[in-house]
Formats: sequence, C-alpha cells, structure tokens
Amino acid sequence: MSNVSGIIKSIQDIMRKDVGVDGDAQRISQLVWLFFLKIYDDREEQLEYIEDDFQSPLPEKLRWRNWAANAEGMTGEDLGDFINLELFPTLKEQLDTSSSSEKAADQENARRASMIQSVFEDTYNYMKSGTLLRQVINKICEIDFNSTDDQHTFGNIYEQILKDLQSAGNAGEFYTPRAVTRFIVDRIDPQLSESVLDPACGTGGFLSCSMEHKRQRHEKIQDEVLAETIHGVEKKALPHMLCITNMILHGIDIPSQILHDNMLSRRAYTDYSDKDRVDVIVTNPPFGGMEEDGVENQFPANLRTRETADLFMALVIKLLKDNGRAAVVLPDGFLFGEGMKSRLKEKLLTECHLHTIVRLPNGVFNPYTGIKTNILFFTKKPESQWPATQSVWYYEHPYPEGVKNYNKTKPMRFEEFATECDWWGDETDGFKSRQSTPQAWQVSIEDIKARQYNLDIKNPHVEEQQQHDPEELLALYQQQQTEIQGLRGELQTVLAAALVRE
Repeated sequence: MSNVSGIIKSIQDIMRKDVGVDGDAQRISQLVWLFFLKIYDDREEQLEYIEDDFQSPLPEKLRWRNWAANAEGMTGEDLGDFINLELFPTLKEQLDTSSSSEKAADQENARRASMIQSVFEDTYNYMKSGTLLRQVINKICEIDFNSTDDQHTFGNIYEQILKDLQSAGNAGEFYTPRAVTRFIVDRIDPQLSESVLDPACGTGGFLSCSMEHKRQRHEKIQDEVLAETIHGVEKKALPHMLCITNMILHGIDIPSQILHDNMLSRRAYTDYSDKDRVDVIVTNPPFGGMEEDGVENQFPANLRTRETADLFMALVIKLLKDNGRAAVVLPDGFLFGEGMKSRLKEKLLTECHLHTIVRLPNGVFNPYTGIKTNILFFTKKPESQWPATQSVWYYEHPYPEGVKNYNKTKPMRFEEFATECDWWGDETDGFKSRQSTPQAWQVSIEDIKARQYNLDIKNPHVEEQQQHDPEELLALYQQQQTEIQGLRGELQTVLAAALVRE
C-alpha cells in the first residue's frame, strides 16, 4: 500500500468512466463515503474483540463486510439498487438514534447511529454503473485499516484527497497547511482537561493535532476522556465526513461532538451562555466569502456583516471562557479594514489580550489563495481587567534561506517556526523575555488607537518596498473587491433597516 497516489488515481480513473460522476469534486465525494464505510467496518471489527456487549448501529445487511467485502459479491444493477434503495435511505433517515434504555451500551449505540446519520444526511451516490462501482469497492477492500501500516497509509490517502480537492478548486475553504496547524497548537498548548473548539473545523486538522498534542504530554489519557474535550462544527458535507473519519482513525470511536452545521447560523449570538464557552479555540475560518442573507441578523447590530471571517472572529471572542486562549488565521484585509472591522478590532483589543500577530509570508496557502495571512494569538480576560491589550507584538515570519515562495511541492515546514518558538516567552510573566529583532517589534495600544485600529503595521526594521509582483497585485485586487462587497452588504442592511423604520 505504498503507492497511495497511484491507488487513488486508479480508483478515480474507474470513476471517470461512469456517466453519473461529473467532475473531480463528485469523484472525491464518492471516494470519501466509500472509505468511511470501510474504515468504520474495520473499526467495528476491533470493537467486537474489545467490548463484550458491542452491537453495531447498522443492520447486518448494511455492514460493509456483508455487501462489499466479497470481491465476487453484488455487482451491476443489483449493487446499484441496493445502494440507492436500501443503503442510503437507511443511513440517512432510518437508523435508531434514540435509546430509552439506561444501559451504557445502548446509549452508545444510539450515539453511533446519530453520528452516521449526520455524516450521510447530505451525501450522495453519484455512480450509475454498479459494475464500475464494484471495481472501485474491490480496490478499497485491499486496505485493512486495522493494520498499523494501513492506518498510516490513510494519512497519505487523506493528504492525497486534499491535494485532489485543491485541483477541484474548493479546498481552500477547509484546509490549513500542516506546519501552520502544528505551530498554532504548539503555541496555544491545550492542556489535558481543557476544551478545544474549531468552529469551522473542515477536515479536522486543528482538532486531530490538538489530540496528538495532548497524547504526547499525557500518555495514559483515555480516548473517551479525550473525546469529551474536542469540539468541532463544519457546514459542508464532504469535509465533515473527512473530519469524522479523521477522528475515528485517531481513536475517537464516537465523535459526536463534531457537528454538521453552520456555527454562524445555528444559534443567535446573544443565546450563547457560560456553559457554551470553551478554554481553547484554534481555527482558520473561511475568508473572502459572503454568508447568505439573514445570517448576519444572528449578531448584534454593531457587528453585522456578511463577511464570513469577521462573523467567525466575533463568535470566537464570545465563546472563549475568561482566560481562555485562541489563535485565528485571518487575511490582511481584517487588519486594515474599516467600518465593522474597526468595531470588531476595538472589541478584540478591549476584551482580549491580543499579545501576538504572526505575519506569514506570501505563498503559505498557495495555490488556494495568494492573499497574505496572519495568525492572531489572544487571551480572553475578565471584565475587571478591560481594556485587556496594552501592546501588541508582531513577528514577521521570513522565508527560509534560498526560498522565494512556497508551492505544492515545497510547502512550509514546521521546523521554520523554531525562531518564533525560541523568542516566544511566557504570557504569565507578560512575555518579559521578548526582545525586538529584525523580525519582531512591539506596538502600543495608544499607537493602534491613533491609527483607528488599523493593525496592518509594517516591520519598522525593513524599508518600505513597492510591490509589483503580478500575483500579489491580483490577490490585493481580489481582497479589495471582497472588502467592497462587504461594505455593500453593510449598506444594504442599513438601508433595509431604515426602510422598515419608515
């Protein structure tokens, strides 16, 4: 199973012969739900040995081993009818998700059923040919996810799927480079009992990294205890299914706290209470996009916008416990934006200690976007300590020696963050050890207020240079268009409110 890209390519070549599958995105979606069922069945095989009273939430006929595992089993029209008329209707709507029993096993079974149902509610079988589908299934059956080697192989399969999503043109909404994810979790340092949330969790990169971080520091931690501390929400079906699969392969058998929903619209901003707040939030919310009409009405009037990243940022501040920590990836447009963005930044600096902004170089998110990005690290403070921010440290991450840009074949590596980690210091003593360097500088809250909360502050150690790179100019243009669209949305909201009052 070493040639992962070759295996997936051969599967997708089979799918391309099918008239029902239109484009890479549908091929990937088809591949992911098939992998999910295979991985889930392999995990159930393990659980049957571990738990004396284990029961599958799936009817026997619908378990992978009973309809897919036999290479000479159902095919052609029989297979197509089984999947479309029995498998999918049952997985979507007919599993037993309620339990009146007080037995822990029955309650767990109901939770497993709910999890499977949520995974499949927006999932579809695109393949029309049962014969071609049998060929795909037989390829997948070659992998044993109870084998340590093949579990490791799925990590490579997962990466390959993300690369293919990138080619399909929509991966940028839910993929964060592994080096950035690892650096953020390393600096936030979630502790054993601390609750961790990613409100736009995509395929679960931040959550799985947080789990591994905890395991490395607490070798005897139980998976059940770990699962209770991990929370995620993802609105799109494909990344949500990948996230659930990711959690299962990381030892979380019932990742029921990974929700298929839109965090921005599932509840009004004012309805969140203390019991909803968490210790740690790590996220890379989608940016450059607009939410559908009406979502902004879930937020207070002074924070209303249709720009997705801004709404997520407002929600992050709301959902942090006092002294809770967060790291959020945001584009340059958030730093220099005006209007609602200025009000949001004032709220951030008042209620939270924004202690560090790491400015990432161009190309970190290539080829998804050329827009420059930043990581904002902050700690929510009790109201008695407001205004919480007295100064902000900036760190401009340089390219490694000999590198002029990142790309698919030469991405950013975690080792590049070693200088930041050495410089970082400790928040408990106010980061006393930090020193200004050619990459690091400090800006007072007075200077930030004088700039009308414009946080786009350039490195004072580097002379201003005029940028003429076409990709960067195009990215800036696209960012400006997004800003203009956001202002139009705000104007429409104001005008609509004015008309209602008249």
